Amino acid sequence: QVQLVVSGGGLVQAGGSMTLSCAASGSIFSINAMGWYRQAPGKQRELVATVTSGGTTNYADSVKGRFTISSYRNNAKYTVYLFMNSLKPEDTAVYYCTADQINEFRSWGQGTQVTVSS
Repeated sequence: QVQLVVSGGGLVQAGGSMTLSCAASGSIFSINAMGWYRQAPGKQRELVATVTSGGTTNYADSVKGRFTISSYRNNAKYTVYLFMNSLKPEDTAVYYCTADQINEFRSWGQGTQVTVSS
């Protein structure tokens, strides 16, 4: 079992920055990759960025060059960060953290609202 706790989120002006973090605990050594998804009102949930346990990253085209995903793991915790720069109103969404385990099970953290005002 993997538990995910998300921190960060809130209101920011367009052009600003914000950092989200997600701390995984429990069976952290079963995690292959962690990531962030988001869902805007009236839209489907979409991938934002992922990072594997080996450090390989993947980004949605819409956030490339503006967002950076990073992770840190020790014996007790596996934390993933999403550094968001040059935020745009279209980045407004509920952001979710995910952890993909070696048994192909995906855990989801609670969503956090990110609102970018124009």
